[in-house]
Amino acid sequence: MYPLPLDLSKLRVFPLAERRSLTTVEAILIDPDTQPARLDEATLARVVACAKEIRSARERRSTVMLIYGAHLLRNGAALILDRMMADGWINHLATNGAGTIHDWEYAWLGRSTESVEQNVRTGSFGTWDETGRNIHLALLAGGLRHQGYGGALGRFISEDGIDFPTSDQLLGEILAQPANRLNPARMEWIEMQQSHRLPEGRVTVEHHWKQASILASAWRHQVPLTVHPGIGYDIIANHPLFNGAVIGRAATRDFELFGGSVEKLDGGVVLSVGSAIMGPQVFEKSLSCVNNLRLQAGRSIVQGHSICVVDLQDGGGWDWSQGEPPKTNPAYYLRFCKSYSRMGGTMQYVQADNLGFIHHLYHLLNS
Repeated sequence: MYPLPLDLSKLRVFPLAERRSLTTVEAILIDPDTQPARLDEATLARVVACAKEIRSARERRSTVMLIYGAHLLRNGAALILDRMMADGWINHLATNGAGTIHDWEYAWLGRSTESVEQNVRTGSFGTWDETGRNIHLALLAGGLRHQGYGGALGRFISEDGIDFPTSDQLLGEILAQPANRLNPARMEWIEMQQSHRLPEGRVTVEHHWKQASILASAWRHQVPLTVHPGIGYDIIANHPLFNGAVIGRAATRDFELFGGSVEKLDGGVVLSVGSAIMGPQVFEKSLSCVNNLRLQAGRSIVQGHSICVVDLQDGGGWDWSQGEPPKTNPAYYLRFCKSYSRMGGTMQYVQADNLGFIHHLYHLLNS
């Protein structure tokens, strides 16, 4: 017999300010002009090689894509990435749902991160009202503009809120254009506005720590930042407003935008920094889609690109430039290496602290 599904509408949520947060903006944010942490000579040589590839890619006007996990943000790299976007070194960023949750909490509250172990036991892990509520509001608004997750939330932070149409206005638009692609998002807003008594008109949410937000920087510089979440992966699932359709619609748009940048990857660079699962999984599907469409049009597949994978995990002592190891070698099961090694072009793995790598890369690119 199937179990009865949980009624998430009955979840009790708490003010985010009451949570014991483990990190603060003031403690983590790194000044780009400070001296980077020391790297050993072999690692630094790989950073130098990566900087050279990025310079060449920019000369070709090819994609330079940074795929990052939440720890790069939590380690304080926001101001460094802001400079790299402003200087034109990166023209696409991608992250997972956790990367956006910490990003929004830093921008709004100035602190983030909680004890998973302690809070799961009390049923309070992730049940923070403002986080789930405001991210859903941003995505609901983005859906009405056919906007992806990253752009919608980046705009929400940058503009300190959003203007919503009334339910009556949206219903009129649906009746006037019954086949319009925005109608599912319009109906979602009407249903959620009524069932959760969401506000209409201007919703103001002031973000006093915008400098700590990579999402806001990307929106300000008009650099695409796509978000690739999973349903139930992120703490915004622990909220009465949780809506997989809203998240999925935003993520679908961002997958399309991600593919648009992969289309321009010939001679370009992919940096995958601390993204052990999302990065390789999303990239391999997107590259296949791009190659599929190119071959239908009589064009060659994506080629000439380089991939630099950065993580702290031991790489198994395998030289990935020689291809992937046999299944009897433990390195074969490093997904973040194995998947990228199959994606054409050239790939190198750099075992390094993600902040140290990015900080050195910024200095090298601007030297």
